[in-house]
Parts: sequence; structure tokens; C-alpha cells
Amino acid sequence: MENIGLPKSLRPRPFWLQYLCSYIVFLLGICIAKIRVNGRRNLPSEGPIVLTSNHFGYFDPFLILYAIKRPIDFIMQKDLGIEPYFLWAPMIYGAILTDRNKVGPSIIKDSIKSIKNGKILGIFPEGGITSPVLTKAKPGAIYLASLSKSKIVPISVRGASNAWDNIFKGVRSRVTINIGKPFGPFDISGSKEEKNEKIEQASNEMMCRIAALLPEEKHGEFIGDPKISIYKKENRIKTI
Repeated sequence: MENIGLPKSLRPRPFWLQYLCSYIVFLLGICIAKIRVNGRRNLPSEGPIVLTSNHFGYFDPFLILYAIKRPIDFIMQKDLGIEPYFLWAPMIYGAILTDRNKVGPSIIKDSIKSIKNGKILGIFPEGGITSPVLTKAKPGAIYLASLSKSKIVPISVRGASNAWDNIFKGVRSRVTINIGKPFGPFDISGSKEEKNEKIEQASNEMMCRIAALLPEEKHGEFIGDPKISIYKKENRIKTI
């Protein structure tokens, strides 16, 4: 079944509706999977936060909501569309739409507004479900975290890729969600060349921190990076 486009009018929803959806997601999560969450202690209780996660399956946003239990405004790529049977989710919960190839003024405005209103900003830095292993990040996550002076919290979701198919087989998938230690914010000031270099370095660190929360076979383009071992020791979370 082909993906369909997202409505241009899609916007973040109010707190009360997102809290209500969080309770529904909690019940849904219990039904569709056996979920284990590690590292909740790493989530700051206050201050601006940008969550960044791998994106291997359509259920990832639901599972992150299940783990965090706080309103999150997810950024969605409007050019990728969505499978029809998942369209109800962003229509009810809301989202911030963006073009994955650039961060426009309206995206910056909506993202900063969400963070100032006390919400968490959720970003899948690879730009959508692109691969079953990690790939390079788009610059948007670091750029928005820097502008909003937000800490970045890396998250990994593993075991959810086949959750939809397993539902119809009567099987509850085993899903593990790991929450890593926060880092940043980053200063990306300077000339255009300096800014691009800083964003690239920070993006690499961000993806290595996500990789540190996943088993080695999921590290993709970052496999063998020595920083991953350092971040694993910081997190003290088993990824087997």
C-alpha cells in the first residue's frame, strides 16, 4: 500500500489532548508488545529537551511516548507521507511538518514555540525510516537544539520493526527502549563553513550516542567508531 501525503494544516495539539493520548498509548503499548524501558533516570525533569532516536519502524513514536510519558511534539517529514492505516495518529496527536532537506522559518518558529511551552521536541535525525541500521543524520536536530539551547537526549528503540505484522499473528513483540544521558547544548556560531563543520561534528556525536544504546549489528555507518564505547560506559545500559 502506497504512502499518502500529510495534511498541510497539521499542527501540534494542546497539552490536555496529548496527555490523554499518552494514556491511550500506554494501554496500546501493553497490548501490542512486551516493552522494557531502561534509563528513565537520564531524562531531565525540567528545562528544554530535544529527543533524538533511531527510526526503524512505524511504531517508534508510540513507543517513545510510552517510555517518556510526557507530551512530545514530533517533527514529521511531509514529503515522505505515511501509510494510510497510521494517518489517524498524527491527525489526533498532532505534529510539526518539515521538509527533510531544509529547516524553514516556520519549522524553527513552531519548534521554539513548543519548547517554550514546556513540551519536548521529538526528532528522528536520519530523516525517516531509511534503513534497518543507523545512517547519517540530517542537520536539523542539532540546528534546532542549538537555537533553542536544549539538551539532547538520545533514545534507541529496538524490536518494533515487525510489531505491526506480529499483531496479526497474535504475537506481542519484545521491544527494548533505552534512554541515554543528555548532552549539549551546542554552540554552532561562526562563519558558514565553521557552522557546517560544528553541526557535522555534533551530528556524528549524536548518532554515536544513539548507537551506544543499540547492539553492534545496528550501528550501520558508525560501526567501529571509538566514541561509542565511551558513551556505553557513560550510560551503563546493556544493549545485548
